[in-house]
Amino acid sequence: MPMGRGRMTLAQFMQRKDFVVIPSLHRLLVWLLAFRVTPLGWLVFGGWVATTSMGISGIDRPVYLVVCAWTAPGVIAFLMGWALRPKVTISADFPVRGAVDQPLTIRCALHNPQRSPQFSLGAGLFLLPLEMDQDAAPEVVAVIPQGETVHYGVKIIPRRRGQYKMPGLIAFSTFPLNLYRTPAGKTAPWPFLVLPTFHPIHQIDIPIGTRYQPGGIALTSHVGESPEYIGNREYVPGDPVRHIDFRAWARLSKPAVREFQEEYYCRIALVLDTFTGKTTPPSPAGFPDFEAAVSLTAAVADALSRGEYLIDLFAAGPELHVFRAGRHTAHLDNVLEILAGVGHTVDNPFERLAPALVDELHNISSVVCLFLDWDRTREHVVRAAAEAGCSLKVIVVRDGDTTEPLDSAYAWTPHVEQVSLAAVAEGGVDTL
Repeated sequence: MPMGRGRMTLAQFMQRKDFVVIPSLHRLLVWLLAFRVTPLGWLVFGGWVATTSMGISGIDRPVYLVVCAWTAPGVIAFLMGWALRPKVTISADFPVRGAVDQPLTIRCALHNPQRSPQFSLGAGLFLLPLEMDQDAAPEVVAVIPQGETVHYGVKIIPRRRGQYKMPGLIAFSTFPLNLYRTPAGKTAPWPFLVLPTFHPIHQIDIPIGTRYQPGGIALTSHVGESPEYIGNREYVPGDPVRHIDFRAWARLSKPAVREFQEEYYCRIALVLDTFTGKTTPPSPAGFPDFEAAVSLTAAVADALSRGEYLIDLFAAGPELHVFRAGRHTAHLDNVLEILAGVGHTVDNPFERLAPALVDELHNISSVVCLFLDWDRTREHVVRAAAEAGCSLKVIVVRDGDTTEPLDSAYAWTPHVEQVSLAAVAEGGVDTL
């Protein structure tokens, strides 16, 4: 059955780490709840339990006849399903990446290699992570003739970004009475990356400047780029031969080389705040403020990727992420992949983030800080960037007042904004 956002099935609840149970019993219960017994099978089992409890009080009642009536279908379905175990070949095209709340369809094929038709066959994803929903109950095909192949899709909806090891597709048969699912084939598990979703920002006001970049054009994406000619000078031993200007050599009667300017670029650092101060997310979707900050960071990176900028991403989660992207939209995918794996932290990360940022400030032109709050530790990072001569923009993703008055940020930059969580989620941030 489809599951609403933020809700979980009983089988998913039993997979939680805080659900303490004997490991062997845990595996058995999850297998029964998630796969082996169908909803109709549990209905029959419930009827059997109810009538059996009624007959415990005395054997002179004819309740045992009703108990037998409830027992017979289950026994028949189990024995026939075991005796006529189906075997099919299952294959699927698994997506490598997806986005939060964006439905995906996994195309799969069931092939019957047997010499007889197979009945009541289907395939589905069972034991999904808590952050994944299956859009509908697994589809069941009435019959697959000998040597035939049936194609259909299995829909999933990711609810949270991250890297996941997804369970393989399981082919099953509910023949003959749709009470049990008998395994008929399985694919291997597959890796799946869920990227953060974001609403595009059409205009972003960032103070821009250029700084000398050691390595110059090697830092860029090499897309349609050529260095700018700025003049000639005398040849110095060690200069590249390809830079010799033979016409100038003929006029001056001494070797001369061309000079090019290629090492001044605009590098923008995106500083993502991951300090939530809490250990347990309120829902499988994660911390709303942190997820909104990640989404807004992706939107800012998308807007910058359409310009001629180099992007440095700094994010201090459980691990410090420092990623440098080139220019143009080809590198936006790399930024989104990094953001997909960034986690929150319960310890203040700015002690680790500040030294890594300060080491790069002499090459960075502008710094965009996306904070979850405003306090003195975050102000320390902003002050270090301002004192290094970087242009600054501070964005606080938060509902309500900050720990320290946000007005103090204006001492370091006039570009200060506070954005609500609803505005980020609903696409209300069109300009920054």
